[in-house]
Amino acid sequence: MASIQSKLPVLIVCYVILLGYASSSSLSSEISLPSSSPKVSLGLYYESLCPYCSSFIVNHLTKLFEDDLISIVDLHLSPWGNTKLLPDNVTTVCQHGAFECFLDTVEACAIDAWPKLSDHFPFIYCVEKLVTEHKFDKWETCYEKLNLNSKPVADCLSSGHGNKLALHYAAETKALQPPHEYVPWVVVDGRPLYEEYENFISYICKAYKGNKVPGACAKYSSDNFIRSFKLKRFPLVCRKGVNKMSDMLERIKTSLSSYVNTAGLL
Repeated sequence: MASIQSKLPVLIVCYVILLGYASSSSLSSEISLPSSSPKVSLGLYYESLCPYCSSFIVNHLTKLFEDDLISIVDLHLSPWGNTKLLPDNVTTVCQHGAFECFLDTVEACAIDAWPKLSDHFPFIYCVEKLVTEHKFDKWETCYEKLNLNSKPVADCLSSGHGNKLALHYAAETKALQPPHEYVPWVVVDGRPLYEEYENFISYICKAYKGNKVPGACAKYSSDNFIRSFKLKRFPLVCRKGVNKMSDMLERIKTSLSSYVNTAGLL
């Protein structure tokens, strides 16, 4: 299993290139949601160090690349989440500390630098997988792992363009209707899935109006799958503020790590 996961970014790139799939929008001027019909729009609003967001990206979102599912989906990633923007419209306060603000901006720059899903998703997957392994301070190793040039992202960060991208994502997240309550916040064709976010594929399959239905839809939309899904644990989320002791402890632990790892960056 570990070897398969280590090769997943490469498999994703090859798979998406074969499909000829490419995102049509660039974040250089503004951020816009995918709208290619009859594909189903899938929006993920998240923050980089929320453990439930990273787990969703690594363990669930990658299922889109199974059995041709990605061919019916326009995936939009929005790295902002529960971050607060102070009245000066410059200062950001992230739920899991300063390093989360930094990584959110890194991922925003990656999406902008490499607009194609086949380019930016493997990078974000790599970073978030390191988060699940508590090695998020090693995020720069993803350049070498994926044979990517680090300069576009580095220039984005140093020039201040990343901060402008973050403000776009802030506005985008704030404009959500209904407003997001926590992350991961998963939206299918404008409809938030709330705590059922892990069941996003069945919602995609139901929303798809095209003729070429991927074979995986039969599995994820079956009564047996829906029944087994409902028997699973209640999905976990990072809520705005601190509402649970476990979330508080997670935030304290991550914030301490963030402080140590960003001491030389901020």
